[in-house]
Amino acid sequence: MRFSKMHGAGNDFVVLDLRDGRPAPKPDACARIADRHRGIGCDQLLTVEKPRSAGSTASYRIWNADGSLAQQCGNGARCIAAWLVRDGAAPMLGDFSIDSPAGTHPVQRDGQGGIVIDMGAPRFAPGEVPLFGWHEARDEYMVYAEGGATRFGAVSMGNPHAVIEVAALGRATVEAIGGALQRNAAFPESVNVGFAEVVARDHIRLRVFERGVGETLACGSGACAAVAVLTKRGQLDADCEIAVDLPGGTLRIRYDQDSDRIVMGGPTAFVFEGEWQQ
Repeated sequence: MRFSKMHGAGNDFVVLDLRDGRPAPKPDACARIADRHRGIGCDQLLTVEKPRSAGSTASYRIWNADGSLAQQCGNGARCIAAWLVRDGAAPMLGDFSIDSPAGTHPVQRDGQGGIVIDMGAPRFAPGEVPLFGWHEARDEYMVYAEGGATRFGAVSMGNPHAVIEVAALGRATVEAIGGALQRNAAFPESVNVGFAEVVARDHIRLRVFERGVGETLACGSGACAAVAVLTKRGQLDADCEIAVDLPGGTLRIRYDQDSDRIVMGGPTAFVFEGEWQQ
């Protein structure tokens, strides 16, 4: 099974080409591939497949490192787009679209040759996150998890996110609080937990504890979720580019409130090509 190893700001992926109709690996095989000691090693496995909607170049699916399916992955979307351009299936300079499990995403190139993905509209309604215990959206929620009160914002970017604002990111207990929220009954499908420090009205720092993976070097949908929640609270400037510094690099997020859509730009890289011996 041929594969490409890629990363977007350190968020790393194994990419498989299944456009010929071959079946995707089963969850246990995905977990073996993702194993960093006995497999290839990755945060998520991505499969390139035939498009699901008219006009799209291709579709893709996402498996977390534990073999569970995911609905969205912003860094993965950029890597898939870069993979399709290198493959020749997508234009080098023109725009195109790709289908994720969460919907169809227009792809553009920025002035530096990077890739910008339209991540769609953030959805704040608790039922769409999903978040149990509330009927109407609010700027902040609170639950008791592992013996302590945790306050957070919540949003869906096609997958569930909780965003916790912290004064100093380096002191955040990411694994303890992130794991506690993921196990909390308020999140019936678990949740990706972001810890955000506001540096300026156009700049934040972020760490993300992802469901099915743990803390990653970057999370594209998590960066979009943090910008959406903090912009809605009035702590970030609307309709301007927000720099989101993650441990693996910086993503550029713009929340266009007129169209109610978020676009994300950032780096992609090919690491190596190989063959997985099943």
